[in-house]
Amino acid sequence: MQQAMLPHKDEKVRKALEKTRELGIADEKTMPVLMKLLEEADGHWSLIELDNYTALVDAILSVEEEKKQCEGSSNGNRGKNLKVIGSPASLKKTYETRSASSGSSIQVVQKQPQLSNGDRKRKYKSKISDITKGSESVKISLVDDVGSEAVPKFTYIPHNIVYQSAYLHVSLARISDEDCCANCKGNCLSADIPCTCARETSGEYAYTKEGLLKEKFLDTCLKMKKEPDTFPKVYCKDCPLEKHHDKGTYGKCDGHLIRKFIKECWRKCGCDMQCGNRVVQRGIRCELQVYFTQEGKGWGLRTLQDLPKGTFICEYIGEVLTNTELYDRNVRSSSERHTYPVTLDADWGSEKDLKDEEALCLDATICGNVARFINHRCEDANMIDIPVEIETPDRHYYHIAFFTLRDVKAMDELTWDYMIDFNDKSHPVKAFRCCCGSESCRDRKIKGSQGKSIERRRIVPAKKQQGSKAVALKRK
Repeated sequence: MQQAMLPHKDEKVRKALEKTRELGIADEKTMPVLMKLLEEADGHWSLIELDNYTALVDAILSVEEEKKQCEGSSNGNRGKNLKVIGSPASLKKTYETRSASSGSSIQVVQKQPQLSNGDRKRKYKSKISDITKGSESVKISLVDDVGSEAVPKFTYIPHNIVYQSAYLHVSLARISDEDCCANCKGNCLSADIPCTCARETSGEYAYTKEGLLKEKFLDTCLKMKKEPDTFPKVYCKDCPLEKHHDKGTYGKCDGHLIRKFIKECWRKCGCDMQCGNRVVQRGIRCELQVYFTQEGKGWGLRTLQDLPKGTFICEYIGEVLTNTELYDRNVRSSSERHTYPVTLDADWGSEKDLKDEEALCLDATICGNVARFINHRCEDANMIDIPVEIETPDRHYYHIAFFTLRDVKAMDELTWDYMIDFNDKSHPVKAFRCCCGSESCRDRKIKGSQGKSIERRRIVPAKKQQGSKAVALKRK
């Protein structure tokens, strides 16, 4: 009865069967598996058709492998009730990693054949329907078809939180009438004249009426990252990034790029929450998925829908730490895997005599959002990070928002150039070995013949290094 729901004459079913027949797989083996996969995917074919029906073929082979294992152990279990591999209950375990739409939240540890020394090799296959635990406006699933690593342990948070000593003063009283559009109504982008909040972007809104970042603004931000020496920089007298913690002295400041900001409307403004100048603060709207990559990069983030250029993806969310706190954290946990921290130094020149509690960074290792899974890609990443001012005029704290640099197709990985100098041996946080696969990779010298690196580097604070600095350039 159930197979009647998938008639062989259906075009999609016919193409799937043609593929499995090419591999010598009989239709009677394919149809129950295909039916279950579609059930788990709520009828969506996108993941089933991906990579020339790889998920479908893998699922069929997994079922056959489990059947053989059960048959091999049946001699010692005569008279006992054996699990029926083809039943819906048992198939669910096999297929739960294949779909982005399943409503279940399960992590499976599948036992592998026992090794000669008596140990069992553990293989993780995970499917979580929503890693945000309902804290975002959209569900973000996690899948692992590779099964080589357990789901990372961290606390999901949708907004930045202060770790301990970071100075972050959010107050309506500190926002002057000149820094908000109190007289606006409805949607500021519908007005004939840009409001006060557009002053930061030269009197023009950074967003289009469709909610995308304007191409001119986006291209200028990209040029600032590609050609930083052609734009103004500010130099600190006592730069927090050049502090020698062992001596308590400061080295020479290398300069901080004065980056372009987006200024969004906020609570004191007269417009409503659907105003076109309130994009980042409304949170994630795209269909995203965390998945385990097969290129040696570990976990990654991909889109489940086509995205046009200038689309807001997500914020980089984490704990707000001072540079000193981050240095101490790296020293205490030097052997653990970290996400790469983000230094909030986009406009330190506007702050006079910057104190340690005002020299801030974001660390998503312990607490963070989906952005902690975004992988680095040298030079030709499809996203860019842009500073956004929302609730405070203080430029030592701001939001980091990711926007697409070009059109991105569904199922493509979302990447970001961390702007890491792989040759900086004096840095206290050692860079990882890059597996980005870009033709313009800045870490080519350590790669193998196929352009992939052998292993990731761990973060190692240079505790005993002479003149060690405080913090990393960028994350992971």
